[in-house]
Amino acid sequence: MAFDVQAPLQSAARSLSELDQRVRDDLACLCYPPANWVVPTAGDDHVHDVVVIGGGMCGLVASFALIGAGIPNIRIFDRSPAGFEGPWLTYARMETLRSPKQLVGPAYGMASLTFRAWYVAQFGGDAWAALDKIPRPMWMEYLRWYRRVLDLPVENEVEVTSIRPEGALLRLALSGTGARETSVLTRKVVMATGRDGLGHPSIPDFVSGLPQKFWAHSSHHIDFAALRGKRVVVIGVGASAVDNAAEALEAGAAEVRHLIRRKEMPRINKLMGIGSFGFTAAFPHLDDAKRWKIMNYSLRTQTPAPRGSTLRVSRHPNAYFHFDAAVEKTELEGDEVVVTTSQGKTVRADFLILGTGFGVDPLARKELDGYADKILLWRDRFTPPEDERNADLGKFPYLADDFTFLEREPGQAPWLSRIHSFNSGATASLGKVSGDIPGISEGAAWLAREIAAKFYIENFDRYWQRLLDYDTPELRGDEWSASPLPDDERTAARRQA
Repeated sequence: MAFDVQAPLQSAARSLSELDQRVRDDLACLCYPPANWVVPTAGDDHVHDVVVIGGGMCGLVASFALIGAGIPNIRIFDRSPAGFEGPWLTYARMETLRSPKQLVGPAYGMASLTFRAWYVAQFGGDAWAALDKIPRPMWMEYLRWYRRVLDLPVENEVEVTSIRPEGALLRLALSGTGARETSVLTRKVVMATGRDGLGHPSIPDFVSGLPQKFWAHSSHHIDFAALRGKRVVVIGVGASAVDNAAEALEAGAAEVRHLIRRKEMPRINKLMGIGSFGFTAAFPHLDDAKRWKIMNYSLRTQTPAPRGSTLRVSRHPNAYFHFDAAVEKTELEGDEVVVTTSQGKTVRADFLILGTGFGVDPLARKELDGYADKILLWRDRFTPPEDERNADLGKFPYLADDFTFLEREPGQAPWLSRIHSFNSGATASLGKVSGDIPGISEGAAWLAREIAAKFYIENFDRYWQRLLDYDTPELRGDEWSASPLPDDERTAARRQA
């Protein structure tokens, strides 16, 4: 039977308050939250079972999954002010999300938690049918509601500055105006730190000699109003590059020129074409060569900018796309940036925007200072064929099946098995289940199951003792009476004789 994904919801909530109640009813039917089954850790200081770093989409659904798995002794820290977690209202500048509106995202199997249910409750079924793509600010409104209706205890303006081993535990140093203490102890850490959660913005060497006032990465704060009447060069043509070019044009830039090293515009989102439950389930089970082949191919073909974002730029007559024009060097002449391209030609600009994306590099994470070099990377584990070499992909961590880091040299940093990389850094090892909307619920369920299994295995003796000690009877002893077995015919005859 086929279902129309655009069809009105016959039982849809008619207001947000009605949807709130529906969510609460659904959670009650699912017995959420279940009792805490985890054996507590003895000690003078309180020990959390899990600390989740990041209160954006990944952190929220991961925390919901953990609590739903009977692991409520958690803390959730986010360095941003409340309601501004993640990129949606900071450096993300697209008008709408790329993902189709009907994807369930962080709903975790609950229809009442979907964006669709939230949207229809406020605007109705006809508005849903007419909606094309989800406006970016609206997605943040939905995540704020998601956090509120699930009562997830995110602590904002708290930054984790370091993660250090302390015996069998991890001690996290905290800073920020929202921090209630300077450090906390935990058994496990989940780094739900998003797109740049295991690396940093990719800053090419050619801007190293330029003063910061002449350039910015697309993830930086940019004063677009100050670009009015200015000549802007945007490096790259991916989604973030295109969105930033559009912002500059709409702010009144005199001209915006894309400098693109590729010979033509990427047009096909390859991974979207093979996305399925089977791909998500199978990817971590593929051998290294197959996983590398898929990810390398995806990175090399590049995900194109969305059609709407590209049209948002090209509709301006003062927007230009220059292909086969890689940047060779930049120089400053007075207040003018001179860019030399691979064609031997120069472009003059007042400001550069680097749409060069993010790099995955555990060595760049200050939380892991002192031992990041002990993390096993893909380049340590796998040597690809010559035609599939990719230095950037080689920097991805080679993760265990539970999202944890592995040691480059066994025995050098055993505590790495307590840190779960639930962010974009997990992509090469486990697939796209810990950063993007389509697979985030599957990833969170997987993460919670693995953490629960580790807790049980680590304290098996305690759980075995619980089994031995359990003595609550289901029967009271008054439900039956003992009866003697009846005599068979031979026994009766012998007695009579």
